[in-house]
Amino acid sequence: MKRYARLTLALCLVVLTLQAQTPTFTPNYDEAKVGNYTLPDPLKMNDGTVVKTAQQWRKRRTELLELFAREVYGRTPTKKAAVSTQTTATEAKAVSGLATRREITLTILGKPLHLLLYTPNQAKGRVPVFLGLNFNGNHAIESDPTLTLAKSWLANTKDGGVVNHRATGKVRGHELARWPLAMILKRGYAVVTLHANDSFPDHKDGLAESFAPLLYRAGQTAPAADDWNALSVWAWSLSQVVDYLERDRAIDAKRIAVIGHSRMGKATLWAAAQDERFALVISNESGEGGAALARRNWGENVWRINTAFPHWFNGNFKKYSDDPNTLPTDQHELLALIAPRPLYVASAVEDQWADPRGEFLSAQAASAVYRLLGREGVAADAAMPDLHKPIMTTVGYHIRGGKHDVTDYDWEQYLKFADQQWRR
Repeated sequence: MKRYARLTLALCLVVLTLQAQTPTFTPNYDEAKVGNYTLPDPLKMNDGTVVKTAQQWRKRRTELLELFAREVYGRTPTKKAAVSTQTTATEAKAVSGLATRREITLTILGKPLHLLLYTPNQAKGRVPVFLGLNFNGNHAIESDPTLTLAKSWLANTKDGGVVNHRATGKVRGHELARWPLAMILKRGYAVVTLHANDSFPDHKDGLAESFAPLLYRAGQTAPAADDWNALSVWAWSLSQVVDYLERDRAIDAKRIAVIGHSRMGKATLWAAAQDERFALVISNESGEGGAALARRNWGENVWRINTAFPHWFNGNFKKYSDDPNTLPTDQHELLALIAPRPLYVASAVEDQWADPRGEFLSAQAASAVYRLLGREGVAADAAMPDLHKPIMTTVGYHIRGGKHDVTDYDWEQYLKFADQQWRR
């Protein structure tokens, strides 16, 4: 017993020592402690040349894409893989008869991506579409018991919705509130979504089960420091859906709006920066590594996101954990890569973790590129708008009451913005 007691005491001392050595994170929510920072100029080339024309911007755009790929998100392979397509289920009277719903499987290099596509039944001709990644599987978008349960990895839940990292029937409809299908369909838009974990399971060891190793270079067995990771794989999967939508006769592939919330908002922005086929882009509370400025010390920061989610960004991004001011770029330049296409950034007042002011300032700084390209963005001298007072130029922004979520209020603004931009 004495030996057992000594062993137990020794183990406790080891645990306490490790805890003492582990840095703790206390987010800053005081504007006086944000600190001074200088943002890199999106309209200045690496050699210092000032960008004054649209032609010069195309060159600068290439430079910025390289910086984000090399230092932040990782390089997306350019290799095209063969894709097979199969419609596995159809429901002609989904969402109380408003839509035809199709379950579609894209098989790429032997691995499936499962799409869920709703097209409005009252539509005549091709329709514009909202595309987005979901967190919990396609079955979480609707409560319909006939929808196929996702087979990919999910985080376990206490309510029995996910057991042993696999979905059960209890998880149906978990994201129902974030996807107001009836509202969207009645406005004449289609909806297509896919489960992010199909392409990269969202945990630190998810790489092996992801698409990433399937697209490694010959002889490669592990990721390089500038290789892609979860966010880039999720972004890549969105582009695979665009490839499909371009072939779907029900969809107007020239009017694809891509939307993402939180971590999926980060992936959405990176997808749209790389792939200009996304005609309209929506970031819903994407925060650190998304729309919010990295240099602004508020809420989640680079150190914390790299520590908590080491599988999201590439290896090189870890170099900037202790000092984001050394980053060669910042998130306003990611937003600028979407110009001149319509961009909407949204925040929530209780979601201080995602730094609403930092998201607004990022959209404002990116607007210099929109003005260069003849589009109206957020005015350089504009104050951050009050709650529920949206800005709707080519660069839209709102901050609403409430917490970190996607609400009907958000969707009402997105639909209005899309109607306005596409003159519907």
